[in-house]
Amino acid sequence: MTDLLRALESQSYSAAARVDLLLVAGMVAQGARVLDVGCGDGTLLRLLADTRGVDGRGMELSQRGVNDCVAKGLSVIQGDADTDLSAYPDDGFDYVILSQTLQATRHPRKVVEEMLRIGRHAIVSFPNFGHWRIRAHLMFNGRMPVTENLSAPWYDTPNIHFCTIRDFADLVDTIGARIERGVTLNSSGSPMRVRTPWWVWNLFGEQAVFLLRRD
Repeated sequence: MTDLLRALESQSYSAAARVDLLLVAGMVAQGARVLDVGCGDGTLLRLLADTRGVDGRGMELSQRGVNDCVAKGLSVIQGDADTDLSAYPDDGFDYVILSQTLQATRHPRKVVEEMLRIGRHAIVSFPNFGHWRIRAHLMFNGRMPVTENLSAPWYDTPNIHFCTIRDFADLVDTIGARIERGVTLNSSGSPMRVRTPWWVWNLFGEQAVFLLRRD
């Protein structure tokens, strides 16, 4: 993380760069071939290019996001993670990344399986719907919560498949993959201890980042 921060400073990046993106970048090997699915405005791809020297490609659903990426000099195509990953060949990339997008896909299991077919590794980050604040909000208010990480009301959100950290770990087991590394961020944005029990991660982690590989 320290090396990444130094690289960010040398590239005049904003100090407000998302911590989860730094964690993702820290899981990617230098010079790797990377596909960023749901790459948004290209912030992560640009970060990976500047700090990891990757051969990066992106897929983004929105035309505005594609335009933003192209303006940054990135190689990005318009596509849907639910339907267009099947066009990529087996082992075409070293890493396939899905950052804060899993909950917006229609078929999360299929998407993760496709990622692990296309890439030697998959990196997935997502908001944890099992966080204690969300549980408390549902219990005491009886309404879907609106938080910093889940900022849209239930009727106007792209998120259709919320999951908890435990749910995701179960999915990884179901599809026969392996978690090589996992990191959760607490409410202050700081990584939690690696050896913390699952139930603590599930209760106090606001976001999670997992590095997966095929068994």
